[in-house]
Amino acid sequence: MMHFLTENLAPLMFVGMILFMLIGYPAAFSLAATGLFFGFLGIELGLIRGDFLGNLTYQLYGIISNDLLLAIPFFTFMGAILERCGLAEDLLDSFGQLFGPVRGGLSYAVIFVGAILGAITGTVAASVIAMGVISMTPMLKYGYSTRHTMGVIAASGTITQLIPPSLVLVVLADQLGRSVGDMYAGAIGPSIIQILLFCGWVLIVSIIWPQDVPALPKEARTLQGWELWKRCMRGMIPSLGLIFLVLGTIFMGLCTPTEAGAMGVVGAIALARFYGTLTWGLLYQGMASTMRITAMVVYILIGARVFSLVFQGVGGKVWIEDLLVSLPGGQVGFLVFVNLFIFVIAFFLDFFEIAFIIIPLLAPAADKLGIDLIWFGVLICANIQTSFMHPPFGFALFYLRGIAPKSIKTSEIYWGAIPWIFTMVILVGILIAWPQSVTYFIQKGTNVDPSKVKIEIPIDSGPLELNFK
Repeated sequence: MMHFLTENLAPLMFVGMILFMLIGYPAAFSLAATGLFFGFLGIELGLIRGDFLGNLTYQLYGIISNDLLLAIPFFTFMGAILERCGLAEDLLDSFGQLFGPVRGGLSYAVIFVGAILGAITGTVAASVIAMGVISMTPMLKYGYSTRHTMGVIAASGTITQLIPPSLVLVVLADQLGRSVGDMYAGAIGPSIIQILLFCGWVLIVSIIWPQDVPALPKEARTLQGWELWKRCMRGMIPSLGLIFLVLGTIFMGLCTPTEAGAMGVVGAIALARFYGTLTWGLLYQGMASTMRITAMVVYILIGARVFSLVFQGVGGKVWIEDLLVSLPGGQVGFLVFVNLFIFVIAFFLDFFEIAFIIIPLLAPAADKLGIDLIWFGVLICANIQTSFMHPPFGFALFYLRGIAPKSIKTSEIYWGAIPWIFTMVILVGILIAWPQSVTYFIQKGTNVDPSKVKIEIPIDSGPLELNFK
């Protein structure tokens, strides 16, 4: 028995973590408890030294001193303000009028406005709730089917996870040891493809089931001509300004993600003031929401570091690498297996837990196989989108259930999400088959190998004259 435990402590630790998660115990405490239990067991079995757990001090200090993680409360607070400031209503009203004459016009409007909100909020909760509150009633009023309405709202909010300045991309960049700016640049292509896939599904629905996505009646189209375009610009110009303030400054190298997030908060408050919705109550709600999410993230990260440290100490890193590197199919086989695994585990874990627990175990194997970690991170981010849409635990579906009328059945929300999950899976397949969709937008270096740089300093070989006067 002791020999079995010594030889298989790493896989047993991994199974123990999964069992804790399935029981439903909070992730942060499950990870920490599993790590400490197997840490003491590893000491008793002689796999790790008694003072090994002292490294936890440095791990925890590394968390609280990580400046990159400061971007999380800034982007969360910015999203909480923008969710309630009135910008989303203005955008949806104008885009709804613009696309109104087309079948599925309101769906197209919801998708584009969701993408714009995603580019300025970075948080799924803010986007899904905002889009649900302002678009659910008019879509149902004008004859859109309940399932399609629920699905398009959830999907349009979930795309926030992939579009920069997504919080998930910040966390993945930290876990993979890569630049947030490069991660944001790599996500540009996949974000565009995902929007096109969403619009493609609306087009298919409008052709096969036109009764589910009717055009707006003439009496509902109150804006025409230049009046319509000026109304669209009224919502677009502040949005584009805030997008540049956050993303433009990062891509131009003027600000770090943390600094850009701070400026985004200032911009969001200014927008709320512009729309006349800035109140002390709005600021308090935003700060309370930010505090809860930030505390949750930090506690999960602490638990994940405890688990990760002990897991590596008992040989878990070597076990995972040997297991994944030996998969048939090389890079493609590895990527297919990993994405199937994450797709399944997303039924039980949210995106923070996946990023903090699973990614540190997979990244070394991906690096060993020669996979670009930016491409890998964006690919995983595209896959993790499905964790918000999976019935029955998808958070986007919970948000919709919370704001939807009681007359709408939960099963309608679940069935409405399924077609959009397939579009996300298609995106993952496209990214695996076409890596350039990610790498094309990443700024290339000089491709100079530092080890081959030769520096020659000319030295005069003539006689050396010394003058002591």
